[in-house]
Amino acid sequence: MTDEQPAPREREETLSSLLGGRGGALDASLPPAAFVIGWLASGRSIAWGAAAAIAVGVVVAVVRVARGTKPRAAVVSVTLVTIGAVVALRTGRAADFFLVQLLTNVASALLWAASIVVRWPLLGVVVGLVLGQRTRWRRDRDLLRAYGRASWLWVGQYVLRVAVYTPLYLADQVVALGAARVAMSWPLQIACLAASWWVLRRALPAGHPGLRRPRTEPADSASTGD
Repeated sequence: MTDEQPAPREREETLSSLLGGRGGALDASLPPAAFVIGWLASGRSIAWGAAAAIAVGVVVAVVRVARGTKPRAAVVSVTLVTIGAVVALRTGRAADFFLVQLLTNVASALLWAASIVVRWPLLGVVVGLVLGQRTRWRRDRDLLRAYGRASWLWVGQYVLRVAVYTPLYLADQVVALGAARVAMSWPLQIACLAASWWVLRRALPAGHPGLRRPRTEPADSASTGD
């Protein structure tokens, strides 16, 4: 009975901490929405859309830092928004504002897939950092396999975004891109977090002590279950 009591806290901490939780993903969707609104309200002026996106991005960054987010993460967010705005201004094509987001999702899908192949699943890396375990989780073959399986959900998340964004980008559908960006930010991330938690719990054998207490055994012969 005593061993099972920490489980609810483990779930809450792990799911809410991964990738900034719903708040971070929701904040990230505000600058693209501001770009589309500014672009439409100004008669399709990329300059006004870019200004709106950067302004909202800066405000969001300040609020996030005030809430306790690391300044570096806030600066990265503003930088990505600014790069997207500059690209759109340089090319004169509003849809290019979303090109950075499209490319980052492609890169993320490849990075997460590669991490599973080399048996360093990024979900395990993130959770290990959150729980202060460093790399101890890799010496637990059950955890290594579970993190490998759950990490494929994150690959799928990024691939799904790329599959939706790419045709809209090629067709120059700016409003649809903005709507897709919002719809596929925190709702998709929350679904991915919930599914990842379910996969992790299903993949761990009965009697396993859980994510907080990895069994420190050599992982040289462990499989990620891919």
